Amino acid sequence: MKKTQGFTLIELLIVVAIIAILAAIAIPQYQDYISRTRAAGAAAELSGIRTAVSVCMSEQQTAVGCDAGVLGIPAVADFAVTKNVTALTSITNGVIQATTGATLSNGGANLTWKTTPTAAANAATIT
Repeated sequence: MKKTQGFTLIELLIVVAIIAILAAIAIPQYQDYISRTRAAGAAAELSGIRTAVSVCMSEQQTAVGCDAGVLGIPAVADFAVTKNVTALTSITNGVIQATTGATLSNGGANLTWKTTPTAAANAATIT
């Protein structure tokens, strides 16, 4: 009897099919993880601007006039672009708008980060 060595074609095809199934599950999960990480990183990187706007609102008792480049709020041009924040769009009347490196899982479009300031007596809240 002849001794055979190695794998048959069927065995190799089964291994390739199993790897393809695992990749089909793992790749979208990894992309979602990266997107969530970039969104969290963007929020952390923009927290300094958020704090500056909160201080401005506390001092002025209103969000009106809390714009980029005035009253201690950094100018839009001074913000360093990173992989988490691809563009700081505007800071107007306390509203901060930025484009993040996070993407939608279904369309791939970059997510926009926008805050909404609320001024109350002796307090400023940005959500």
